[in-house]
Amino acid sequence: MITAARLWYTRPMQRTYAAVDLGSNSFHLLVARDEGGRLSVVDKLKERVRLASGLDAQRELSEDAAGRALECLELFGHRLVHVNPDHVRAVGTNTLRKMADPTTFLARAEAALGHHIEIISGAEEARLVYRGVAHDLADDGERRLVVDIGGGSTEVIVGEGSEILRADSLFMGCVEFTQRYFGDGRLTPESFERAIVAARLELGSMHRSFKRLGWSRSLGSSGTINAVQTVLTQNGRSDHCITDAGLDWLIEQLVAARKVRKLALEGLKDERAQVFAGGVAILKGLFRSLRIERMVASTAALREGVIHELVGREARHDIRDETVARMGERFGADPVHAERVAELALRLFDQSASGWSLDREEGRRLLRWAAALHEIGKAISYTGYHRHGAYLVANGEMPGFSRGQQALVAALLQGQRRKLVPDRVRELAGHRTDDVLHLIVLLRLATRLSRTRSPNPRPPIALEVDGPNVALHFPDGWLAERPLTLADLEMEAGRIAAAGFRLTWR
Repeated sequence: MITAARLWYTRPMQRTYAAVDLGSNSFHLLVARDEGGRLSVVDKLKERVRLASGLDAQRELSEDAAGRALECLELFGHRLVHVNPDHVRAVGTNTLRKMADPTTFLARAEAALGHHIEIISGAEEARLVYRGVAHDLADDGERRLVVDIGGGSTEVIVGEGSEILRADSLFMGCVEFTQRYFGDGRLTPESFERAIVAARLELGSMHRSFKRLGWSRSLGSSGTINAVQTVLTQNGRSDHCITDAGLDWLIEQLVAARKVRKLALEGLKDERAQVFAGGVAILKGLFRSLRIERMVASTAALREGVIHELVGREARHDIRDETVARMGERFGADPVHAERVAELALRLFDQSASGWSLDREEGRRLLRWAAALHEIGKAISYTGYHRHGAYLVANGEMPGFSRGQQALVAALLQGQRRKLVPDRVRELAGHRTDDVLHLIVLLRLATRLSRTRSPNPRPPIALEVDGPNVALHFPDGWLAERPLTLADLEMEAGRIAAAGFRLTWR
């Protein structure tokens, strides 16, 4: 049944989208409308949460930092009440990636926000940053360098038009560098030089790969780079850009102030001043190593990339489908057989989703992706190919996928054959284990019933589920003519019984 609230946003706000960015220093909310491929901003909210500063040496989050984050997310949640939940995406970045065990905090955060939160990889963060920046520019095929300095990580990307040629996420951010090199509040030439050298070391030999690619234009994203450009412009040191000479002047001004608390530069906000020195040092290190002469700050960032991704999914252009197709091709999966398995798995899913209370949209997506990739492990070895495939999916770079989504697909591949052991699935699926076990059973049945790889159409196969009971119904006499299929089902019944399922057929 559609509630009054859903009726309200389904009509007037059906093209409204929202992105929530849980950064290491600040949380951002962007609400925008899609205007024919261009975003029209409806609302923006930003709260300085300082999440990264709340991580201790054991990578545990302090209750103070958690409290600030939850209060902010509750505020964001109130703003999202009238936005279609399917048009909202919340992503967590470096600090959430670094947490020893983010599970408990994520549960509290999702309850406060009212929406699921994905932890994305550094490579995925870089891709979304580039997508956000690139959409603000003419798609003229120009090669660009894009840099984003966040609170806990720095993304460096070279792209041409909308295509990414190289993207790296580096383990350095303005919060971390400020704590490490300016933690005592003092600003000295020595501390800046140590921080700049550390930034160059973090980039390491990658600078050669970036410089070989080359670029005609350098762009910067994030609070640090926008703050640097604002300070240089307002102090007459540049014309709405960042130059190497401008950075040298800025470092001189910071050193002259001697202490963070005494910073008083025209254009520098108090809240940014607390982590400014670390960000400036990182940027100077990148300018040196990459020989950057001039950079222009972009107002677009990760959150704009997230919204463009949502718009693409709505238009049935999902980068995740492209990623799966490329991965299958790379590892030699048979696309015809994969499609045959996917078709049967989805037919079985449609007959069992209600009985097992499965999310129809997500379940169908996960099954389709898993079917497309279920044989990629054979590129390593036929023996244990389900384990090899699960490893490739869980640990590979998969543009468009969150870490959690990769883990769920990997869990499906891990459980697709041999004895079905819930504890092994739980290692990947976590609290989603029960739902994933149901999907695994469907994938296993689809692969077993497609084992002969016959191109002939299948007869109608009916499936009934009732808790752990799984009953297949075939046309009269069909199984009797296929002893191999019957033997497979008998073996399968024993293997899924280990997970508490009872398989029968007639």
